Amino acid sequence: MAAPTQKSQPQMQEDELLKRPLYVYDLPTTLLTTLTLKSITAVTAVTAVTPAADPEPTPTPASETPGGATSCALCSITTPSVQQQRQHYRSDLHRFNTKLKARGQPAVGENEFERLLEQQLEGESISGSESSDEEEGAGADDEDRLVSLVRRKAVIVDRDGEGEEVRGRRQTAGNAPIVWFSSSKLEKEVSLGVYRALFPRKEVEDGYLDALKGMQLQGETSPHVFMCMIGGGHFAAMVVGLAPKAGQGGRGGEPVVLAHKTFHRYTTRRKQGGSQSANDNAKGAAHSAGASIRRHNEMALTAEVRELLAGWKEYLDTAELLFVRATGMQNRRTLFGYEDAPMKSNDPRIRGFPFSTRRATQSELTRCFTELTRVKISRVDEAALAAAATAALAPQQQSKLKPASPAPPQQPKLSPEDEAALLHTTQLIALIRRSKASSVVSYLSSNKLPAHFAFFPPSQHHHSPTPLHLAASLNHPAVVTALLTKASADPTLKNADGKTPFLLTGDRQTRDTFRIARGELGEEKWQWELAAVPAPLKRAEVEQREALEKAEEKARREREVARLKEEEKGKAKGKVGIKSMSLGSGGVFTGLGRMEEESRGLTPEARMRLDRERRARAAEERMRKARAE
Repeated sequence: MAAPTQKSQPQMQEDELLKRPLYVYDLPTTLLTTLTLKSITAVTAVTAVTPAADPEPTPTPASETPGGATSCALCSITTPSVQQQRQHYRSDLHRFNTKLKARGQPAVGENEFERLLEQQLEGESISGSESSDEEEGAGADDEDRLVSLVRRKAVIVDRDGEGEEVRGRRQTAGNAPIVWFSSSKLEKEVSLGVYRALFPRKEVEDGYLDALKGMQLQGETSPHVFMCMIGGGHFAAMVVGLAPKAGQGGRGGEPVVLAHKTFHRYTTRRKQGGSQSANDNAKGAAHSAGASIRRHNEMALTAEVRELLAGWKEYLDTAELLFVRATGMQNRRTLFGYEDAPMKSNDPRIRGFPFSTRRATQSELTRCFTELTRVKISRVDEAALAAAATAALAPQQQSKLKPASPAPPQQPKLSPEDEAALLHTTQLIALIRRSKASSVVSYLSSNKLPAHFAFFPPSQHHHSPTPLHLAASLNHPAVVTALLTKASADPTLKNADGKTPFLLTGDRQTRDTFRIARGELGEEKWQWELAAVPAPLKRAEVEQREALEKAEEKARREREVARLKEEEKGKAKGKVGIKSMSLGSGGVFTGLGRMEEESRGLTPEARMRLDRERRARAAEERMRKARAE
């Protein structure tokens, strides 16, 4: 019997360290002392298997370079690994040299490229060529290209508000949201990640490890962070202490909430998107009751949020970091830029949430705090990923050297009969979809087509193979009547699912059309039982039934209006007056204030009845005015 497999020493240490979640601000000492920073370039390179869009020269094999290094013959640069070579191919220097080579001009080195960028920053004209007699269009293209490079070289402010100078590398690699570390206490393929937003603003790659060690809680210190979200009329804010709760051991426990508050106001235009202020700025002020309510609520929400921030000024001034999510100009104006605002938009402590968030609630803020402060664990074999990336790129690089693949075989040509059937199908479907009953019958007659004409190609019309099937499935009773009574369409034909046209109908009016046709055409015309059409009906019976239903609906509505009026009279006896509602200074009484006062204190069912009564009164007023005219 084979002996049981024993775990290696790193595996045993890993099981002990990772058995509970890791808290960024209170990492175990045995793990913290063994952490090393992983290269951002290397982490990014192993995950990118898609080649760059620009043409790239074939890399020199590792065996032909000293020490197994790789090089770029175009830029005359040697890189120590394949991953860093791929990163160089995506750099601004390589792209610029590729453009120069395409125009037959010599490549430039790193120092020359930096000098060109510095000249561009000083306002000098750079065309990318040595001669001033180049074509005007080429010079303009190079100038635009260098302007874009200069912009990329400038300070880039990413979504989480973190700015840093990105030189010689792409923004996606330099501003990765997570900084990765490795440890000798863990397996080689295990990486630990910490969100970049938690680090001080000015840190560089070599300083992340020292910053992480400085973030650990020591002694009696109890720092805190401020978090808030605002959008769509919802606001949530929370002050969270970084010191873990007693008994949690700092290993991913529940956050210590020092203060929290939420506000929810109706400020967005339902099913139309956007806030009321944004709509007013774009289209002008609307004068509806809903627009007035939304404007009032926007002002009230702004006042409530600013009052809360003023009361939390001490928390804001002493917070380690300020995490803010405020999309849109109106929401940012609520938090920043007003007189005596406790938060400044240029505060270096401000961060965004480097992941997707949901509606602003306290539970969402709690989830975001846990997500931010919990160490990410990645188990990735980078060597295997690099080999897979190389294998994925090899066929694509080889395909560049091969001639273009032959064009796909052409579809066989249709016969004249099939072309005519396809044309008839297109015309009939268009007429039926627009419910052109007389035109459908006329088209069938003029082209000498049977009423049971089969649409072409059959494979694309298995659900509705005939005009009658299509008209029934679209609930067009006029077309159904015309096809049955004038074109003599066969209602017993079945589609690929074994259903007759009647079984495809979706409303009572279309079903009644089949039953009326059965009564008018007679039982001998078709096998109506085989077509699944119920007992016949007379048109007069259907019209009488519809008239009776309309009368009953009218009587029910009148009874409801009378009952609501009686309830209103009973409630009016106990009312003393109606308060006015002021949306500004001056106490202007509006219809909106009256509506809110009337509905105050009512149950949801009573509010619905009151709303129906208002609509009924409005309808009666419109009818009275129409009779007067």
